[in-house]
Amino acid sequence: MVFAQGLAGRFLAESSPACSSRPSCSYPSVQLRSSTRPRGRRWSQGVRLDLACSAATPAQLDSAKAQDNGVGKAQAAHTTEAAAPVLRSGRVKRETKETKVDVTISIDGTGRCKAKTPIHFLNHMLDQISSHGLFDLNIEAEGDTWIDDHHTNEDLALAFGGALSQALGDRKGIHRFGDFSAPLDEALVHVVLDLSGRPHLSYDLNIPTDHIGSYDTQLVEHFFQSVVNTSGMTLHIRQLAGQNSHHIVEATFKAFARALRKACEIDERRAGQIASSKGVLTQQ
Repeated sequence: MVFAQGLAGRFLAESSPACSSRPSCSYPSVQLRSSTRPRGRRWSQGVRLDLACSAATPAQLDSAKAQDNGVGKAQAAHTTEAAAPVLRSGRVKRETKETKVDVTISIDGTGRCKAKTPIHFLNHMLDQISSHGLFDLNIEAEGDTWIDDHHTNEDLALAFGGALSQALGDRKGIHRFGDFSAPLDEALVHVVLDLSGRPHLSYDLNIPTDHIGSYDTQLVEHFFQSVVNTSGMTLHIRQLAGQNSHHIVEATFKAFARALRKACEIDERRAGQIASSKGVLTQQ
């Protein structure tokens, strides 16, 4: 018996030093059996050591269990945060003697648009891009519209294309290509695009009027040309049908938004690889 008590003290000192100062240990008892059995019938039956730690109350055990659960939850939350995808976004601010433009785009958005420009029809078209592309847009622009809308329309589109390119980064894992045909009543417009890093616009719209409200319809082509130049995009726009100017232009922006959404989306099968045999989709 004296030997067993001595062994208990030694085990407690060497194997569980914290237990002597913490009566709330969650291990109620320890069963020891000797691997080298000395002579003696009583020792061969094993010695049970009821350590001081076994005195933990139910309340203490519940407290220890709650602490363990808290740590587990914290670790799970940390793991979730680490695995959360990084939202792709870009921002370009452009200021000249003619305009002042600030464009922010989040590709992985929900279709929220805040467009504040002096060109009201263009605000309406930017809302189409956001809504149908599921991009979050925050756009503010001011310019010399007392001359005309040309400079503001152009600089806003240049900033939009630059912010889009910034958000796409090295373009790893994206689908790259996108196409969509959008109808709006009698109008039907087809858009095909390639986020290739090579700027090109092929534009074939037959808009029957010179203006939609106060908006010069020549600025539609100029808007897309400016986006193409700074985003590194190949863009083809074809009108298949249409007679109403508003319908034709709005169908164009809707088709552009849906095609761009498809091209920007992540292709899971690519596993982060660039969709190019040469391994590059950027202009640099």
